[in-house]
Amino acid sequence: MRLQKCVTKVGARRWSKLTCCHVRHELFLDGQERAEAKFSRIKDLENKVLESKTLEGKDHFKQQSRHAIKGCHTMTSSRSDASRPHSTESPTATRIDVAEWLAQAIFENRYPPGSLIPRELDLCDQHAQSRATVRTAIQSLVNAGILTRTTGQGTRVNPLSEWHLLDPRVTGWMTRYAMPHPQLARDIYAFRVSIEPFVAALAATEATAQDLSAIEQAYNGMAAAVSGGSAMAEFDTADIAFHDAIFAATHNVIWAQLGHVLKPSISLLVATSNHNASELGDSLGRHRAVMEAIRLRQPEAAHAATLSVLDRTARDLGLASPESVTNPGRAQEPLELLRRFGQLPSLSAPLG
Repeated sequence: MRLQKCVTKVGARRWSKLTCCHVRHELFLDGQERAEAKFSRIKDLENKVLESKTLEGKDHFKQQSRHAIKGCHTMTSSRSDASRPHSTESPTATRIDVAEWLAQAIFENRYPPGSLIPRELDLCDQHAQSRATVRTAIQSLVNAGILTRTTGQGTRVNPLSEWHLLDPRVTGWMTRYAMPHPQLARDIYAFRVSIEPFVAALAATEATAQDLSAIEQAYNGMAAAVSGGSAMAEFDTADIAFHDAIFAATHNVIWAQLGHVLKPSISLLVATSNHNASELGDSLGRHRAVMEAIRLRQPEAAHAATLSVLDRTARDLGLASPESVTNPGRAQEPLELLRRFGQLPSLSAPLG
């Protein structure tokens, strides 16, 4: 019985092995037949070309082949196009930065403080953006203190006092879009009046030959723009460089850094006042007085000349000059602080 089982087992294995070999052989023959059939079709195609004894026959055959191939490709592409969803956007359409659009609308006072901006869904429809993109844009203005989101009430513009005006992105928006914004213009001007005369007086005591050269170079750029009839942008650039050089001439780390931070706001007011000025000759003369006072080491004269420049700025902007500009007595008060500051060792002198 055991021997019969063994024989049966061996026979089954042998039969399985023979069956596998047979199947493999059949597959080999099937593949060989397919290859031979393909080769036969290629040979028939070559024979047809060779049988075309005239050039016209060859060209006609090639043309038919090309048409057949082209028809094949056309059918394939049409099927793929049919399965692909049609895009409603123009290939040349530009995507709008929603945060930039909102910032421009707010800084141009189209949405004044206290007002609601459009809903997220309305902004999505208006700018063809996803809701996630619009939500991210709104959040960037929330982080800058410009907007506040309240559940069930919408998104509201905050008062100007809550905006992070020293944030680099906010100062960039302010430079590009802030005018016309009367409150912001008044606040920037009042801040300039409170610090720039003092900075000019300090520069008159601390400026080096290199600082004086930078101030003079900026002034010469302004003069060249006026005399040569250059574009207003060139005058603005030189004007901003003039004030920037005065901040740097204080050689006080805090004042110099503050000058960099305030540069966008100063640029905003300088460009706006210059564009509103009836003529730039008077402004140029007032800037020259500031430069000469700093060069001659005259802090009081530099202080007064800077107030004169800012008085002209106020008139060009249509703003009322503050009391520190119109009242000479009040204008001298910051100089008392400068005199006390002058009694301290210079920051540029070695400590010992």
